[in-house]
Amino acid sequence: MNLEDLHKESDKEVSAAKLFTSEKGIVTAIQLKKDGILKEHITKIPALLLCISGKTLYEEEDQKIELLPGDYVEIRPFVNHWLVGVEESQLVLIR
Repeated sequence: MNLEDLHKESDKEVSAAKLFTSEKGIVTAIQLKKDGILKEHITKIPALLLCISGKTLYEEEDQKIELLPGDYVEIRPFVNHWLVGVEESQLVLIR
C-alpha cells in the first residue's frame, strides 16, 4: 500500500484518510495540494505531524515551521494552527 493511493480519487485541496485506529489513538494520512489550506483549527489532545513528501508550512499564531520530508512538529492541545501546501505534500498525523 502507498499513501498517495489513498487520495488518488480526490481532487480536493485537502484530503484525509484514516490509516489506523486503536483504543490508544488514531493515525491519519493527509494530502495537501499545492496552495491547499487546511483551515485554522485546534486539537484537544497532543498530536505529532510528520511530513512524508513535499513541502508544507505549519503555522500557529506566533510561528511558522517549514516541513520537508522527514520533518515533524509536535502539536500542542488547544493551540490554533493551520497548514499551507507549498508543494503537493503527503503527511501523517498521529494523535
